[in-house]
Amino acid sequence: MSLLQVEGLGITFGGLRAVNDVSFALNPGEIVSVIGPNGAGKTTLFNMISGVYQPGSGKVKLNGEDVTAMSPHLLARRGMSRTFQNLQIFQSMTVLENAIAGYHLRESGSVLADLLGLPASRRRAALAEEGARALLARVGLERAAEREAGNLSYGALKRLEIARALALDPKVLLLDEPAAGCNAVETEEIDHLIAEVAASGVAILLVEHDMKMVMRISNHIVVLDHGEKIAEGDPVTVSRNPAVIAAYLGTEEAAHAHG
Repeated sequence: MSLLQVEGLGITFGGLRAVNDVSFALNPGEIVSVIGPNGAGKTTLFNMISGVYQPGSGKVKLNGEDVTAMSPHLLARRGMSRTFQNLQIFQSMTVLENAIAGYHLRESGSVLADLLGLPASRRRAALAEEGARALLARVGLERAAEREAGNLSYGALKRLEIARALALDPKVLLLDEPAAGCNAVETEEIDHLIAEVAASGVAILLVEHDMKMVMRISNHIVVLDHGEKIAEGDPVTVSRNPAVIAAYLGTEEAAHAHG
């Protein structure tokens, strides 16, 4: 049984079918990329899987459990975490504080204990900081822990967002354009980080426009066009598919990625 199963997902906005009957599966340690031209329905698909949108049809199963339209915080507790196209970082907080914020959904202590500063609350805070510092080391930001997040480079902010998503200890991690806006060096850093996370057993679902990165790190690729799945398979198979070439990979940018 796959860790994440997407079965016939579809959604309509104002009479327009934005995504139609999309299915695929994701296994532990696997990197599956969803690609397609702008407006293909990639982020809409992500939003249905992660509980932001309620699908009009189809199912999402996590570890065999039907989690269709379950709220994001409940999905997080079941092992699904995600990042967004637009950074969701607290710019005026420190890098460490941002990383610690990712632990809040995992905490089960009482608000009263926190307000009173009881020993159990202090222990939780100490464990959260310890875990956050370990995550910052994992994403290469340990030396920036005390810096204000707003002073980081864009690529570092992207890695911080991944660190915060990893604070939830996910089984499935959804990354929505993690390399968008990054230069070549920053993209390579994120590339290595994604590969390392997958190697630890986390299943990764990726939406990304950088075709070099997609072809380099993906085990499996799902191609959308106008909300329909037009192809799927390993990178070589997908890159040679005539429908994919016509819809997306035939662009000049993609031609360079394979040149």
